[in-house]
Amino acid sequence: MIKKIIIPLLGLLLIPCLAFANGTDKLGVEMQYIVVSPTQDGSTQIMDMVSYKNLTNEEYKGDGKSEGVISVTLPEGAQNLKMLEESIKYKETDNGFVTTEPIPADKSITVPFTYSVPKGQDIAITFNLPVPMYQVLVPEGMGSVEFKDVDAQSQGFLSIDEKNYFTYTVQNIQANQTITLAYNKDVQPPSEGTNTDGTQSETKDATDSTKNGSVGNVTKTAPDFHNPGHLRMWEQSALKGFDPHILMIVLGTILIAGIGYFSYFKFKNRASSKAIDDKDEQAFKLLMAKQKTILDKILELEETLEKGQISESDYQAKLEAYKQHLVQVKLSLNQFVE
Repeated sequence: MIKKIIIPLLGLLLIPCLAFANGTDKLGVEMQYIVVSPTQDGSTQIMDMVSYKNLTNEEYKGDGKSEGVISVTLPEGAQNLKMLEESIKYKETDNGFVTTEPIPADKSITVPFTYSVPKGQDIAITFNLPVPMYQVLVPEGMGSVEFKDVDAQSQGFLSIDEKNYFTYTVQNIQANQTITLAYNKDVQPPSEGTNTDGTQSETKDATDSTKNGSVGNVTKTAPDFHNPGHLRMWEQSALKGFDPHILMIVLGTILIAGIGYFSYFKFKNRASSKAIDDKDEQAFKLLMAKQKTILDKILELEETLEKGQISESDYQAKLEAYKQHLVQVKLSLNQFVE
């Protein structure tokens, strides 16, 4: 039995940054991402994971304007809603769902869920709260996503659990904003060596050079190392008396020294607040223990599957929930190492 499971390093992908619309906000989004993939019947499945944080020093019971505690709006036509974390109590509404349990003061809660939309239908996602960074992942070979009303950055492929996902990022989404995604399982994202307009790059190998030589003795001259325009600008600048390469080394040394001094004083300030650090150390140890418990649960779940004591669908749902828990713990641990 292979017990080694590679846990996704989403802490590196999904940087925990909290969105604040104004100083009176009581609930914020720490991070959010979705995974888009096709189903056997041709519809589109969405796995959505959102981490919410209570920004107040008292229990959060909702905004008082809507039913429940956290309100989530699903795209029109969404169906087959399923909560991946059994401990989260929720109630379906006309346009989505709401959670029903209060969030403790200054605590976070991760809400992972899945749903599907009909085949060929655009996915119109409405955000009830500001989201600083929203990420869309598509498994390799399962198509691509087009953003119709917002600028998105393609981040290339990310490896998670021995699987590759093509990643898109949208930043600074505002409250009540809606973005529309068009998913096509048959159109793959551009591969490396292909420009965004689909044209091939001009890179040639040694075989091409030999072939060109036999056809017409065609030779290609490599471009100059320095752009002539840049050289003219340097000669006209006040720094023309310096060797530019030496100047770059000097500036780089100053930058490294500055970073070193900053790190030293940061360490010194931490040492002067040892009493606070003791409390932080205890919290850190608790998080580490929680992380180990989750990893043990994942291994135990795998053994249960191999013994045939759980169905494949239940296994995948519970595994995904454990992963989301692990992501939340890793995000909390990041606060101690940043």
